[in-house]
Amino acid sequence: MGEHASVRLRTTALAVLVMAVALVTAAFALLFLVRGSLRGGIATAAEDRASALAAQITTSGLPATDVDDEDDLEDDAVLWQVRDAAGTVVRSSRSLPAPLPVEEADQVRISGSDQGYVVTTEDAGPYTVIVAASLEEVGDSTGALATPLLIGVPLVLLVAGGITWLVVGRALAPVERIRREVEEITGERLDRRVPEPASRDEIHRLAQTMNRMLGRLQESRDRQQQFVGDASHELRSPLSSIRQAAEVSRLHPGALPEGELAGAVLEESARMERLVEQLLLLTRTGGAAARPEQDVDLDDLALAEVRRVRRSGREVDSAGVGAGRVHGDQTALAQVVRNLTDNAARHARSTVRIAVRSTDDGGAVELVVEDDGDGIPAGQRERVFERFVRLDEARDRDAGGSGLGLAIVREIVTGHQGTVTITESALGGACFTVRLPAS
Repeated sequence: MGEHASVRLRTTALAVLVMAVALVTAAFALLFLVRGSLRGGIATAAEDRASALAAQITTSGLPATDVDDEDDLEDDAVLWQVRDAAGTVVRSSRSLPAPLPVEEADQVRISGSDQGYVVTTEDAGPYTVIVAASLEEVGDSTGALATPLLIGVPLVLLVAGGITWLVVGRALAPVERIRREVEEITGERLDRRVPEPASRDEIHRLAQTMNRMLGRLQESRDRQQQFVGDASHELRSPLSSIRQAAEVSRLHPGALPEGELAGAVLEESARMERLVEQLLLLTRTGGAAARPEQDVDLDDLALAEVRRVRRSGREVDSAGVGAGRVHGDQTALAQVVRNLTDNAARHARSTVRIAVRSTDDGGAVELVVEDDGDGIPAGQRERVFERFVRLDEARDRDAGGSGLGLAIVREIVTGHQGTVTITESALGGACFTVRLPAS
């Protein structure tokens, strides 16, 4: 919760800081605009007054004095004087302690008054009209506006900070719950999932992503445990056979025919060797071992397997082997062809058929391996690609199968961006079709 509060505090402080800068800037801008608008209005009024006096002098002569000398100078919003060519004041709105400045100015001080004035002049023949307008209204208005701003800006910041604190707290609460749940998840408790908030936002998607990740980790852990258990079970069988034969030979030296113990040890050790090699190969194909490296003639690999199987006495139909070149790891692809051929040879009654062909569009090459055995039921065709799965347990064990060959095929083909499928063969057995991108 300490880190949670720290994030809330930092976020709230940043939001308040940004809002404070914005509000202070806006307040100064408002004061500046209001002050400028009022000054402009007063300056315009002074110019209009000067123009009116100049017009009056031109048409009807000098004006009379507006205010008695005894009136307070502070009460005058507009002061004016008329001077002749010699600079002598000939008319005035009132008696002033000093002449008004002739130069136009945005703000001047007049003797006897604490107010600021804006001064403007206007020519009227031989006379010069000088008008000074008080800026007291500008100060009063801006002062009246500054007071609520000084009170309102801190109040708005306080309210905004409180709202930000609450909003950030509500937004971070699901994250904190997710964090606490993730902290409790260990390698032995991958079945747990983080809570998914009801809101359909980024945190909801984050929780969904984490739950999918945990699901993948759990699935990987389960597969690994199953793999270790299956591998241990497979290795235990040949070891038990070797130990059993050795114990019988030791307890009853003449019970076994000559050479039978050695034959049993050789047979079971060869079986263990094949199993270990397949386990290592499966581990490598599960990584990055199936990276494309060179152009491979798939038909050459198929014909090599045809010759090998024929030497064992099995009939093989290779009439469908045509040219087909792919890009990949030649050793891994040779393992694919061998595993499929061995699988077909184990299950065939009499005939194995191998074909290599290009697809009609030329974008892929297909390797097809068929047999005339019992086939694979439709509901079991995906299962056979799982590790250590054997539909005919006794027959596969006797024939040397470990249940890893087809899993290796799937791993290698997938690593080459290809697919492998099972259908029913025209021969009556199973038909394996591997499709790989053409070179």
